Amino acid sequence: MGIYIHIPFCKQACHYCDFHFSTSLKKRADMIEAICKELFLRKDELEGPIETIYFGGGTPSLLTSEEIQQIFDSIYKYFKVIDSPEVTLEANPDDLSIERIREIASSPVNRLSIGIQSFFEQDLKLMNRAHNAKEATACISEVKKHFDNYSIDLIYGIPEMSEERWNENLDKALEFDVPHLSCYALTVEPRTALKKFIEKGLVPPVSDELAQSHHQLLVETLETHGYENYEFSNFGKPGYFSRNNMAYWHGKPYLGIGPSAHSYDGDVRKWNIANNTKYIKAITEGSLAVETERLSKRDKYNEYIMTRLRTATGVVWKEVEASFGKPYFKYLGEQAQPHLESHLLFSDGEILKVTKKGKFLTDGIAADLFLVNLES
Repeated sequence: MGIYIHIPFCKQACHYCDFHFSTSLKKRADMIEAICKELFLRKDELEGPIETIYFGGGTPSLLTSEEIQQIFDSIYKYFKVIDSPEVTLEANPDDLSIERIREIASSPVNRLSIGIQSFFEQDLKLMNRAHNAKEATACISEVKKHFDNYSIDLIYGIPEMSEERWNENLDKALEFDVPHLSCYALTVEPRTALKKFIEKGLVPPVSDELAQSHHQLLVETLETHGYENYEFSNFGKPGYFSRNNMAYWHGKPYLGIGPSAHSYDGDVRKWNIANNTKYIKAITEGSLAVETERLSKRDKYNEYIMTRLRTATGVVWKEVEASFGKPYFKYLGEQAQPHLESHLLFSDGEILKVTKKGKFLTDGIAADLFLVNLES
């Protein structure tokens, strides 16, 4: 089980980002108080001990050590936490000065997830990142001295990013010998600056063909260097898989704290209001600004297919039959058959998983396996 803390503040807006955040820090102190109070209000929602704690956002590295500790104090006061939890803090390179890295290393945080995105200035400017290429390399050099377990994010499929430049990004990551990478294709989300720039012709359209080419290079390069692609976007060396990621993709319960944060207990999905002012007001008054959805058997089946097909573990046939019944088991076999015949899926009778040929098409293949018409 895990706790996710959403920190909804950023220095500036990245052109591609559609996550909930604010560039105004005026309500920062009130937000920390509200997050701590929400932890109290929801202290009985998770029954088992907490194994992972994840600070996401937004930009959690904007918080001071005192603010981070204030949240930790509430977590340990209201929840039972295992002796050695995985505690991840998302951080931007421009926040990671030598002094700041040392401060974080002396806190309960034992894993950093660093938003590098690219080692090239032109990519960073296109995305409107707050850091530059020099800061990207400098922070990793320092982080290595204080953290054994850390990850970097990289983005591929950026307009006009050649295969050579993407390969140089991967080479730079390998040069640092980073233990874990999360790599994402650039997507154009509604109501983002990137979408407007593309519509106005200021930025070339994002190309699926380019992204697929970059993804193929990504998988081949990292697997050659000893990384396992344990989830579609995540690559880790043995012993460095993200426990938070693994729990999410295998359907373990988690509690989401903060505005826009999502929670899941195996039967019910909840999400907090994506508005800082309304969130703080509700929590301060002792209520939760949350919406709730109870999942049907069909919903759970579709989520199982979506999440497990993205992992190296794959879909386990026995789990499908045991959890959902023979009609679902039969339906899955029928829907999978065309993809098995075209070698996009592979099955050995125990597991069903995407092949290398089908890997980039994982989400589309999963959609074909979703249950639409049977009664839930």
